[in-house]
Amino acid sequence: MTIANTILEDLNIELKMTRRILEAVPNDHAAWTPHPKSMPLGKLAMHIALLPSFITLCLATPDFDFMKQGSPEPSFQSQEDLLAFFDKNAESAHSSLAKATDEDLAQLWKLSAGERVITNSPRSLIVLHNCLGHMIHHRAQLGVYLRLLELPVPGVYGPSADDKAHPAG
Repeated sequence: MTIANTILEDLNIELKMTRRILEAVPNDHAAWTPHPKSMPLGKLAMHIALLPSFITLCLATPDFDFMKQGSPEPSFQSQEDLLAFFDKNAESAHSSLAKATDEDLAQLWKLSAGERVITNSPRSLIVLHNCLGHMIHHRAQLGVYLRLLELPVPGVYGPSADDKAHPAG
């Protein structure tokens, strides 16, 4: 089994669980925030939906500089648009990773903000840490937002208090 196939198995699981959380995002609370320093719910959801596209970017380019290229995120319009955006990015990430070789994943990829290098690591580590780990982190934040709004929180790695029947994975 290649490194890409191993990562792809994890990606498929995490994308499925991430979509479950995004399906719970309500249309009427996009501007809600739990704290003045927190991201609004709609912006957080769109950020999560964008993150799979960084897998595609990582595998297609030698580097990315936030200061030169920016990170455009569309604004939340509706749950339907959110899910379509996520699905498009998830399919692209899946397709890119399915084509990757072990050699592709061993190549260094640099993420920077101008002169500041955020990371210069093998693509495999970027995909796992900066893409998947980042998505999982924000997915958990979104679960907290839903709980604070007293909305049902879908089960992810197993049942939740609101979704007792959901099996793990």
